[in-house]
Amino acid sequence: MTVIFFLFNILPGDPAQMMLGQNEDSEQLAIVKKKYGFDKSIGTQYFYYLNDLAPISFHSNTEDDYTFLRDHKYSAVKLFTIGNTTTALKFPYLRESFTKQGKKVSTVLSETLPNTFVLAISAIGIALLLGISLGVISALKKDTFIDKAIQILSTIGMSIPSFFSAILFAWLFGFVLHKYTNLEMTGSLFELDDFGEKVNIKWKNLILPAIVLGIRPLAVVIQLMRNSLLEVFNQDYIRTARAKGLSEFQIIQKHAIKNALNPVVTAISGWFASMLAGAVFVEYIFGWNGLGKEIVNALNTLDLPVIMGSVLIIALLFIIINIFVDIIYAWLDPKVKLE
Repeated sequence: MTVIFFLFNILPGDPAQMMLGQNEDSEQLAIVKKKYGFDKSIGTQYFYYLNDLAPISFHSNTEDDYTFLRDHKYSAVKLFTIGNTTTALKFPYLRESFTKQGKKVSTVLSETLPNTFVLAISAIGIALLLGISLGVISALKKDTFIDKAIQILSTIGMSIPSFFSAILFAWLFGFVLHKYTNLEMTGSLFELDDFGEKVNIKWKNLILPAIVLGIRPLAVVIQLMRNSLLEVFNQDYIRTARAKGLSEFQIIQKHAIKNALNPVVTAISGWFASMLAGAVFVEYIFGWNGLGKEIVNALNTLDLPVIMGSVLIIALLFIIINIFVDIIYAWLDPKVKLE
């Protein structure tokens, strides 16, 4: 939070002027600066920022701060008052967008983050489903033509940048082959009908961006699954299972694949977290109304609260995903519990 605050608040420009645009005058400028604390020193603004984000915040009664908190800024519950200071319980306040007419950043994120989640989960699902399957086939067919072909494809997949894949797929499947695929070059999950009255879900718009976003993690999963499975095949308990007469399918299903998944889980967790931030180019090219596209728009308009709120949310999601991965490790490898 500290790094984000000082990183974006040392940028040139007056936030109050950005909010008012061409309608600014000296009186309005003074009101906005006082309202958001822009007239304070950078140190005071920093503590205001921490106070906004903290679930328990402190407000001066003498400056009508709590009245503003209650009526406009927060959805807060008053806890107690000591002297001239009121303590309140609230949800973290990410402030308001500079360019969306006072729209709260939390509202902006709630409208865009679910779309990015859907896209990221779909891309990871494609990567896992195909990557694990192709990785197992590649390991079983080691050094054969099939193995080499899969390795070449995975290497190409890791080498091609996502923005190039997005442009290529949008042009090829959304334009050249449109009459066969019925897919559009751009489009989001929720779209208004022709009359602008009803919001419809367009699942077909998910296909191309999900495939494009899943190409690079797919290539990584193939390589990791193949190498990990080959390593597991050399373990003593696999040779024992073969000596007992178990089929190759039983060995893979009951013994090998679970132990080979650890590096895959590590890679996928990192990819999923990075997709929430790294889907910027894919979302922008396909017109997918997600967090990535919103970040690009906020950067173009210097909408600092949206950028700062997005970075904080992404950082929080990284932490949550890493905790979840640790839990999965304990299930995949019981020895982790002992360590």
